[in-house]
Amino acid sequence: MYQPPHFQETRQDVLHGLIRAHPLGLLISNGAEGPVANAIPFLLDAPSLLDAKAPPNGRLRAHLARANPQWRLLADSPASPVLVVFQGTDAYVTPSWYETKRETGKVVPTWNYAIVQVRGAVRVIENQDWLAQQISDLTVSQEGAREAPWAVTDAPATFIQSQIKGIVGLEIEITDMQGKWKVSQNRPIADRSGVAEGLESEANSPDMIRLVRSYGGLDSK
Repeated sequence: MYQPPHFQETRQDVLHGLIRAHPLGLLISNGAEGPVANAIPFLLDAPSLLDAKAPPNGRLRAHLARANPQWRLLADSPASPVLVVFQGTDAYVTPSWYETKRETGKVVPTWNYAIVQVRGAVRVIENQDWLAQQISDLTVSQEGAREAPWAVTDAPATFIQSQIKGIVGLEIEITDMQGKWKVSQNRPIADRSGVAEGLESEANSPDMIRLVRSYGGLDSK
């Protein structure tokens, strides 16, 4: 990933935070006819939950439909690394928000975004107990905050077992994790203020407003 120094985000807790807030990742691997990509939800196991031999960046868990041919490609090439892309908040930035536009006119549009790219070795898992735990954990991660959360055990056990037979599990040991927070911090401070105010005026992307203010040193202004 192209990484200008001022956009790099390396803090593990921040990168993990984006993955947990935006768990639908794009799983990319190599196939005989070129890249293969599928969007699937992931769970992130922090290093503190793993054994001492686990990679320091943690582990991703997910599952694919058994009918999805990507899992067979992964099983046939266990040594080949995969890439998972997690897209956070994003927003179009018009040059009309820049003070520099009024000063010189030398401005162009851009796009702000936060993104995490994860690389690692993948293990394909068909163990039924592992898969049952995976779908339970994934359900809790999404349902837990609801007033009346749905649980896997709410469905008939025979039905759940039949569904489990139709999926295959994945574990990805994270060997590399890169974050890019492109949130106007390369602009003069007056332009950063203009971006934050412009986004606020359009009630657009509160998460991006927060990032522009935080990374742009505007929180105290």
